[in-house]
Amino acid sequence: MLHSAKGLNGCVTAPHLSAALAGRDILACGGTAIEAMVAAAATIAVVYPHMNSIGGDGFWIIQRPGERPVGISACGRAAGLATPDWYRERGHGEAIPTRGPHAALTVPATISGWAKALDMVDASRRLPLGDLLAAAIGYARDGMVVTGNQADTTAAKLGGLKDVPGFADIFLPGGNVPREGNILKQPALAETLQTLAREGLDCYYRGSIAKAHGAFLEAAGSPLRLSDFERFSAEIVEPLSVELSVGTVFNMPPPTQGVSSLMILALFDRLKVTAGESFDHLHGLIEATKQAFILRNAGLGDPDHMDPPAADWLAAAALDALHEKIDRKTALPWPHKAKPGDTIWMGAADKDGTVVSFIQSVFWEFGSGLTCPDTGVFFQNRGAGFSLTPGPNQLGPFRRPFHTLNPALAHLKDGRVMAYGTMGGEGQPQTQAAVFSRYAMFGQGLQQAVTAPRWLLGRTWGDVTTTLKLEDRFPAELVSELKASGHEVEIIAPFSDAAGHAGALVRHPSGVVEGASDPRADGGAMAF
Repeated sequence: MLHSAKGLNGCVTAPHLSAALAGRDILACGGTAIEAMVAAAATIAVVYPHMNSIGGDGFWIIQRPGERPVGISACGRAAGLATPDWYRERGHGEAIPTRGPHAALTVPATISGWAKALDMVDASRRLPLGDLLAAAIGYARDGMVVTGNQADTTAAKLGGLKDVPGFADIFLPGGNVPREGNILKQPALAETLQTLAREGLDCYYRGSIAKAHGAFLEAAGSPLRLSDFERFSAEIVEPLSVELSVGTVFNMPPPTQGVSSLMILALFDRLKVTAGESFDHLHGLIEATKQAFILRNAGLGDPDHMDPPAADWLAAAALDALHEKIDRKTALPWPHKAKPGDTIWMGAADKDGTVVSFIQSVFWEFGSGLTCPDTGVFFQNRGAGFSLTPGPNQLGPFRRPFHTLNPALAHLKDGRVMAYGTMGGEGQPQTQAAVFSRYAMFGQGLQQAVTAPRWLLGRTWGDVTTTLKLEDRFPAELVSELKASGHEVEIIAPFSDAAGHAGALVRHPSGVVEGASDPRADGGAMAF
């Protein structure tokens, strides 16, 4: 049985141990939780490439002592050329492609988010950028060991990726899918990270790296241009929040689905369930998920084009009305169109009391697959989530696409601060609800709440079914109850990737920091 990591000087949790170690090392030499997260984010972009890249997006919630949480939305906007007509002229009248140059249509924003976060660190104590990127540079230059997760994912998605420009040269060495335990080197990416350390993060948008990417993307056939990079900057935003019986929960505003995560917990809280791991617990969260997703699918998109705004969905009257639609005994018929995605979540806390919840993604595994040979960067396909038809998520120049990403943070009434999240597309709000309810509402240990069996309503990781998927560790009696109530149940592996790679971190009022990692992933929690 895994146990949570505990310490007084800092904690980092990540789905790859190398990223957790990189963050821990920064904390140990006096860095802040923000700096530790930048180090972890850079490292995991190298060692867990099927899940994320510096060619993707990122979102932050940062809690500093005595202040309200701050959000950073590093959400790449669509290219100025990206319109429904542009895609129709290229033979894509029904949907945006998910792989290749036409799938790479939004600016990769995560590095701009790193810069915004580092601006929050007092300049007098800030560590050199080269120190924060040193671990990532070393893994890219000298090699990292391929995980089983990466090997399996590459093999499973090979058909759509192997012919995308630039992908095979880096991620199929010798023309073959790398096996677990192989060494993968990424020298071009190492040089790119060294350039960032030398010239500063802004060179990704208004410098040498931006020029290299602008030229490559245009030549490859993407609608992105250098001017799209030059006009981009991540944004400081105010997180959405909702009051629960156990405290206040925060999440990101649109275009992320953070509002869905908040709605699920608020609706479940209204059910006043008293026993964890019961039928009422699982059924209640699953039915709350359905109500949140119905609204999400109809109205979520770029906040500039949403009416009403997402904050209205969290009004007490609106939540009360949705709560009345939940049947305590019978499942609402399902399915609906699912939202896929592949992602990493990480958390960090320092001895001064700053807590960070962070998520970074390229949408699908390896994103668009389009990889620049000069920089080693592959670009996300987040723009494939746009619609080509009218609505709040319709494609248009400089618009922001729907995002499954949503890092979470909570202020519990006893003074604890909890950061938590997961990968897993539309499974993210569901896994967040499972982890939070188990720990904060029903008193399970932090690691137990992450390790416990999970469920997924709908699709993720390429599944075609929209069933209620249950890991094969739930009691048979509970499974039978769920089936009898009308849930279409499918049993999946005991520790399935489909259930997400979650993590959680808690700062206690005593100053103790505690972290939990997911046994479904390749990571760990480091506290000292």
